[in-house]
Amino acid sequence: MAEKEQRVAIVTGAAQGIGAAIAEELAADGVKVVVTDINATGATAVAERIGGVAKALDVSDPDAVAAVVSEVVDELGRIDILVNNAALVPLTAWEDITFAEWRRVMSVNLDGIYLITHAVTEVMGRAGYGRIVNIASNTFVAGTPNCAHYVATKGASIGLVRGLAGELGKNGITINAVAPGIIASEGVLNGPHVNGFDYVVPMQAFDRRGLPQDVAPAVAFLASEKAGWITGQTLVVDAGHTRN
Repeated sequence: MAEKEQRVAIVTGAAQGIGAAIAEELAADGVKVVVTDINATGATAVAERIGGVAKALDVSDPDAVAAVVSEVVDELGRIDILVNNAALVPLTAWEDITFAEWRRVMSVNLDGIYLITHAVTEVMGRAGYGRIVNIASNTFVAGTPNCAHYVATKGASIGLVRGLAGELGKNGITINAVAPGIIASEGVLNGPHVNGFDYVVPMQAFDRRGLPQDVAPAVAFLASEKAGWITGQTLVVDAGHTRN
């Protein structure tokens, strides 16, 4: 792809795990990837590895989101792809979820999607082209316990995909969701969610733990020009754990 035609993607929460794998997959497809994360050091490491650009970003901060989107347009001239991956994944029983924790999860997992999607669709709309992919979760299908606020945000992200598809289509923008199952990312392996593999893997069609690299190709496809006739959809990527 010629440099002047090179697509530009923003991937949020891309310093590690699924986000980093998505950034790597897009870069392998010839996309210039803007790696964003609240962890600036991690984002820089990923960007250097894939020849991308790193931006420190707290997606729940309206001013920070506006600044990053403006910087990307100024520096790279376009935004063709947005992958909304940044999320908090706490494991908290319903009776222990405080309103402060509820609001923090909502601010990152849902408000963050609103803020950057709203900003980016203005840019995409002027160009008449765009691909947006929300990273949802199969917990919305499975009803996973002890993370009700997280499940609620992932259901909302799917609802946003359905609600926006018709509005954005007139501007050549598609919006879809990818819903992974539990994945052996750094965050999962180093947290309480790691115990979930013992429960989930036996219910999968494949007897192994999922990896970030198992999710990234699905995202890259929906972010590609080949997926131009697909919008408003949710693709579950969980080795058959849930079957609809």
